Amino acid sequence: MQLPLEIAFRGLDRSDAIEASIRRRAEQLDRFFDRIMACRVVVEAPHQHQRKGRIYHVRIDLTVPGEELVVRRDPSEHAPHEDVYLAIHDAFHEARRQLQDYARRRRGRVKSRVGPPHGRVVELFKEDGYGFIETKDGWEVYFHRNSVLHDGFDRLELGTEVRFAEEEGEKGPQASTVEIVGREGKHEL
Repeated sequence: MQLPLEIAFRGLDRSDAIEASIRRRAEQLDRFFDRIMACRVVVEAPHQHQRKGRIYHVRIDLTVPGEELVVRRDPSEHAPHEDVYLAIHDAFHEARRQLQDYARRRRGRVKSRVGPPHGRVVELFKEDGYGFIETKDGWEVYFHRNSVLHDGFDRLELGTEVRFAEEEGEKGPQASTVEIVGREGKHEL
């Protein structure tokens, strides 16, 4: 990025962990498309619902040559996010999609995936039963413990290599089936 990343918090205190997650995802965007001029991210927790916990809003403004890309993940338009990290993930996933569409328009071509989806676990929330897989082309895909074959969720660690089947979920792409690659994934019947 040509200008430093800007991160703002509204309705919640600044958090090193949240900021680190945003910085990591912004770096991934910059590696994906190296002509990003500026990026501003706003994480907001406007109020607490009576029956639910806090609902998080995430807005990302990307300045690229000749255009401004805006991602606004608002609970009124999308499924509400009570998990700030999931809200951030979904917003950056949408930003990546918009950036990819922008890059394709600029290049005048369409990129296609070759071979079965393959990646490694980059985020893992064992207590909550979900995580994220990063593909070789830098995309992150959500998965749930029930998607991991052979009761392998408890064997997963950060960096574990996996093969997966991707489908469109309620909140974007998700892995419907996840299989650990290599010795760790072998399961005797």
